[in-house]
Amino acid sequence: MTGELNEAVTAAQAGDEEAFRLLYRTLQPGLLRYLTALVGADAEDVASETWLQISRDLPTFSGGEFRAWTVTIARNRAMDHLRRQRRRPALPVPVQALSELAGDADTEERAGETIGTEAALALIATLPPREAEAVLLRAVVGLDAETAGRVLGRRAGAVRTAAHRGLRRLAALMERHDLSPPPVTAEGTPPRPRAGGRPARETPRAEPADG
Repeated sequence: MTGELNEAVTAAQAGDEEAFRLLYRTLQPGLLRYLTALVGADAEDVASETWLQISRDLPTFSGGEFRAWTVTIARNRAMDHLRRQRRRPALPVPVQALSELAGDADTEERAGETIGTEAALALIATLPPREAEAVLLRAVVGLDAETAGRVLGRRAGAVRTAAHRGLRRLAALMERHDLSPPPVTAEGTPPRPRAGGRPARETPRAEPADG
């Protein structure tokens, strides 16, 4: 996907409208989920502002991680919007936005199934904003820790720790609500569900220190 995305970026910079539509179809779902978490019902408007800036600035994009570039633009537009609204992000997370989360295959522990139920997803809104945003960037947008750290202006280790703690906190909340808790990986992202049934439950390990 990275190679295809890079080819589409190059073609779009040369004026290929179909390539730009491919970029939009590929990136818009994750951007919209992320923006919904930041600005709620205003996500569509902020996404429109984001794509307007992307189309305007695309000729000046000089390489690097294009997905991270677009997420940075989206986050900046969201922060501008929130400043205009004079309110802080509430991180409301709709069920439709997070019903399928991407994740790494190798797990540090398997505490239950991938986040997927309405009740479980609603609990993300109760996480501290730093943890919730780390989970969203890692699990929803699909950025690695280093790239997410650049977007947030934080160290990769701090992003890993925030995502890990967020998922561990979700696991505890889900257990209190009699739900299957989400699995936690060494990178702080939930793995894809294995075919053929639930992952086995393991004893939780010690939470890593801030990186």
